[in-house]
Amino acid sequence: MMLIPTHHFRDIERKPEYLQPEKCVPPPHPSPVGTMWFIRDGCGIACAIVTWFLVLYAEFVVLFVMLIPSRDYVYSIINGIVFNLLAFLALASHCRAMLTDPGAVPKGNATKEFIESLQLKPGQVVYKCPKCCSIKPDRAHHCSVCKRCIRKMDHHCPWVNNCVGENNQKYFVLFTMYIALISLHALIMVGFHFLHCFEEDWTKCSSFSPPTTVILLILLCFEGLLFLIFTSVMFGTQVHSICTDETGIERLQRKHQPRERTGSWESVKETFGGDFSLNWCNPFSGPCHPKPLSDRDWVRQADSLSDTENTETTEERKDEDSTEVIDE
Repeated sequence: MMLIPTHHFRDIERKPEYLQPEKCVPPPHPSPVGTMWFIRDGCGIACAIVTWFLVLYAEFVVLFVMLIPSRDYVYSIINGIVFNLLAFLALASHCRAMLTDPGAVPKGNATKEFIESLQLKPGQVVYKCPKCCSIKPDRAHHCSVCKRCIRKMDHHCPWVNNCVGENNQKYFVLFTMYIALISLHALIMVGFHFLHCFEEDWTKCSSFSPPTTVILLILLCFEGLLFLIFTSVMFGTQVHSICTDETGIERLQRKHQPRERTGSWESVKETFGGDFSLNWCNPFSGPCHPKPLSDRDWVRQADSLSDTENTETTEERKDEDSTEVIDE
């Protein structure tokens, strides 16, 4: 099998001119703590609006078609409280997932001065993203929508108009969980309401006309079933990623080089914010704050490169006594 030359996959430069300081301007001053993060992507904004619209539609049908016209006040009050609480937590989780910095790497820090300040030793390398001119720490990936490198990036989700990364994965997991729960709850209530309407007069089981009631309930049933399946699958894959300490991108790439992983329980606690408590289900409680990146986090050893990089010729490997800057 013919091997593709490595330079087709990555360009390795050993000259300081590679840094192109005129293109990699110094990074801006850090934003104040609490600054809102928002991605200006038309598709993502549209998907976020559709998400809110579908939740509010379900809210309308549940309240004004099923619960308020019901004569069983205890049934209406209990289910109304449960459904509204779950819907509120779902929308709050959606907002936190959308407006939280997922773990963006400082933009434009791949300058000559910054590289020299790392004081690289022989056999050490740093990865530079040519798209956002940033030095990439381990497990960071560039998002073409956010136009930033994101730490522990799992994927970019248009439904939350943001990447799912180190800082907002908890909120995304809660969002999928609460959407699945309200979808299941709505389907159960639709089933009971249909039985109730079949047993009694359709004109008495809803404040709307029978055809309108049937159409609204069928649309809610279709929406609930669709989102129950979709969000349950997403919830399961996210929990699996957290427990195995492997992001979706890493699972697709299936890197073969050994990588240190934290224990499954430690990874869960880090994502959800400490030991098990009700705060795990609270979208207003954040995950464990990651430690600030130190100089050591920007540098990687040459033996940690992927198998594709190991296909370099022997002549290229002879120069490894010098430090490398790798364009990824």
